[in-house]
Amino acid sequence: VQLQASGGGLVQAGGSLRLSCAASGRTLGAYAMGWFRQAPGKEREFVAAISWSGGSTSYADSVKGRFTISRNNAGNTVYLQMNNLKPEDTAVYYCAANGYGISRVQVDGMDYWGKGTQVTVSS
Repeated sequence: VQLQASGGGLVQAGGSLRLSCAASGRTLGAYAMGWFRQAPGKEREFVAAISWSGGSTSYADSVKGRFTISRNNAGNTVYLQMNNLKPEDTAVYYCAANGYGISRVQVDGMDYWGKGTQVTVSS
């Protein structure tokens, strides 16, 4: 499956962005999905995960209550709604898929990665 993330940009602190991850090649409904991010000089980190059905989600503590992951399997797209953005959210954001399940949505547990989209939050 090929993944393409989009929707990044420059936003002021307190603002919102909605990232999209479009899949092609295979139906997205067969995969658990995750969003990850990597800031300059830092390791890639987990942000949010969603099960194949959308019935289960999980979030990094740093984004709980501010970010929401969702999916539209019919449209082969996963979303990350980011509200109340902070300068520390600045990073390249990646979407990824695994065929095992939400419990394996972690940096070293993904089968497919998309190219990232840059999110920059100014103070």
